[in-house]
Amino acid sequence: MPTHRSIPMRKCTGCNEMKPKKELIRVVRSAEGEVSLDLTGKKSGRGAYVCHDINCLVKARKAKRFERAFACEIPDEVYEKMEEELQNG
Repeated sequence: MPTHRSIPMRKCTGCNEMKPKKELIRVVRSAEGEVSLDLTGKKSGRGAYVCHDINCLVKARKAKRFERAFACEIPDEVYEKMEEELQNG
């Protein structure tokens, strides 16, 4: 009998679509309150997910969805750094 492993699904904060976790990039807020991209998916802290699409990051930023997910203000430099990493990655 084949074993069925369910694929973990997460919602993109930009487009609000449910996608397999592996297709998304995790954005994490550490215990110190630092927000960054978690390309490995292993950093500890509160996570939110976004597509590999710069447009989704822009949408999430405009709607302040990461601020809502993490219950904190996120400086523009953090968003700029994430956009840079997303374009280079």
